[in-house]
Amino acid sequence: MDQLSESAIDAVANLARDAGLQVTNITAPSGSPGVPTSVPVLLDPKAGRAGSLKSLFDEWRSAPERKAGTAKATTLESFIELTSRHKITHSVIFANTDWKAPSLTAVIDYHQLHDLPPAEGKDEPVATRAGVAEFGRHRVDYKFPLSEEWRARGAQDKQPMNQAAFAEFIEDHISELASPHEDEVSYWEEKLGGKVAYPNELKLLSIGLKVHAATKVASNVTLQSGEGEITWAEEHRDMKGDKLVVPSLFIIQLPPFFMGESIRLPVRLRYRVREGSVTWVFQMYRPDVYVTEQVMTDMERAARETALPAYQGAPEMSA
Repeated sequence: MDQLSESAIDAVANLARDAGLQVTNITAPSGSPGVPTSVPVLLDPKAGRAGSLKSLFDEWRSAPERKAGTAKATTLESFIELTSRHKITHSVIFANTDWKAPSLTAVIDYHQLHDLPPAEGKDEPVATRAGVAEFGRHRVDYKFPLSEEWRARGAQDKQPMNQAAFAEFIEDHISELASPHEDEVSYWEEKLGGKVAYPNELKLLSIGLKVHAATKVASNVTLQSGEGEITWAEEHRDMKGDKLVVPSLFIIQLPPFFMGESIRLPVRLRYRVREGSVTWVFQMYRPDVYVTEQVMTDMERAARETALPAYQGAPEMSA
């Protein structure tokens, strides 16, 4: 409550007078921003103390003094809708682009700006930093919750797996495999080297790994194409075995965020042979770049659909 009604103050003053107290107004210094011209206080002449009347009236509020608090959206669409519902003239959006903990925050009651007259020869007014300060305590927050697909990929990224476990992982996540575009094949084979695999090649690889799950490796070699070639030694047979061609790269397509847009990124595939056993490792290539790009895209979408300015960073005041 910025100002107490005169009738309410008069009622308190009469009660205070009966109790030997006094209600008076203290005038604020001239030009104090955000402060009323005067505030009522309760004086106790005997004790020599002055107390605010505001707290007495706040106890009987039927509505809050101003909007405050942080609404937490779990999807980008809800963030946009909530921000659009509450926004005012000076609301803004901030984006934390840290790929490991990205977020969007709409500060509804952000600092106001004043417009200066147009500069000479210009038609549009020039916004200046000078303006009315606001509390910045009414917000909408979106934390970019990770999708289950991304969590599963992240949990296994760079983690060694045995032959059977890796074959099962490929089979369980076959829907995330994407056929590389022609330009992707040439770009990634030149940038990272090796052979970019198609989904059907990885499917055959997983089947081959299951067939040889209990079989020792006889030999392995890296071909000029960048592929790997593994020769298996079948028990109760001669040492000729079967050959399994292993690509060094493949493309996945999945949403990093819950109910978000899918992104495409390359994955390196590596294996090591020791004492007849194979250890497999896959590694997503620069996931930070792809996640950050998606956060930037979502920030631009939120700014466009809410018609608010957006900044990379964080507000200067706490919620």
